[in-house]
Amino acid sequence: MRRGAGFSRWLFQDSSAQTLVEWALIYTGVLMPLMFAVIFTAELLWIWHSVVDFTRDGARYAATHCWQESGSNVLDYMRSHVPRMLDMDQIQTGQVDILVQYFSRNPETGALEDFTCELGECSTFCVPDIVTVQVSNYTFRRFLSFLGLPGVPIPDFRTSVPIESAGCDPEQAVCLP
Repeated sequence: MRRGAGFSRWLFQDSSAQTLVEWALIYTGVLMPLMFAVIFTAELLWIWHSVVDFTRDGARYAATHCWQESGSNVLDYMRSHVPRMLDMDQIQTGQVDILVQYFSRNPETGALEDFTCELGECSTFCVPDIVTVQVSNYTFRRFLSFLGLPGVPIPDFRTSVPIESAGCDPEQAVCLP
């Protein structure tokens, strides 16, 4: 009988070792990569949503503040109001391109044309019809740079909105910069 008890002890210990090895292989080969893939995808979607919302916020700001040909007032606002997200330093340092374009509608054809005004910036006489804000050249690098892989380029995001007032009060002839 003792011989059988020793055998079962040996069999049980061998089974535990085998189970441990199998679990380690499954964990490192399947579960851990799957877990990192889920985390990576969640962060990528978080960035995607943040950049979309950031673009819309910039367009809303441009629609309610005065026209400046360079769009510097919108760029300054956007670079100082970057949402909390991974890699937000790419936007703050200028690695990400932000383009602000103002358009006017041609009364004869109805087509959109680049807006120009010779009466001066930030005046009640120079109010465009539509503004477009575009965020481009953003690359998601989280985890990938650690592994030595290239980043994932996020597509360009563009939002166009009609000008609401350009922040101008026609009665007082004052506009918000």
